[in-house]
Amino acid sequence: MYHGKAGRKLGRTSSHKEAMFRNMVTSIIKHERIRTTDSKAKEVRKLAEKMITLGKKGNLHARRQALAFVRDKTLVSKLFGELTERYRKRAGGYTRIIKVGYRFGDNAPVSILEFIPEEKKKEKAKPKAKGKAKEKDKEKLVLESIPEEKKKEKAKPKVKSKVKKEEKEKSAE
Repeated sequence: MYHGKAGRKLGRTSSHKEAMFRNMVTSIIKHERIRTTDSKAKEVRKLAEKMITLGKKGNLHARRQALAFVRDKTLVSKLFGELTERYRKRAGGYTRIIKVGYRFGDNAPVSILEFIPEEKKKEKAKPKAKGKAKEKDKEKLVLESIPEEKKKEKAKPKVKSKVKKEEKEKSAE
């Protein structure tokens, strides 16, 4: 029976698979993006997100667990420093898989596994005004868009010169 055996076999022994996953997780922490087959990317994603979660815990036990898997002190310090701060407010989903096509040699489906970049803060939209308030806001916007010189010209009453009146009368005749 095959009960309780989670994950993909990937055609490797368990020790080879574990070593490959360690290398891939180390690479994604180092470069923040790797190119691999779809099935490997889906397996490595689980482990990479667990490493970020350990980094967010931030205690000594979590650091030692991460160091036992990654085995590179500089990358563990990056994991517990830079990457942890990037995803401090995010509750999971630190990676994404982008399918890019098929490999030339064996036509295997290939993907890019990458950490999601830091989110930019979005400004909250102002609530829309209703009724007369909308019309007043539109008038204010129109007045704000007009330069000061033209506002002064519009404020003065225009007096038509007698010369222009005479020219119009002549052209009408």
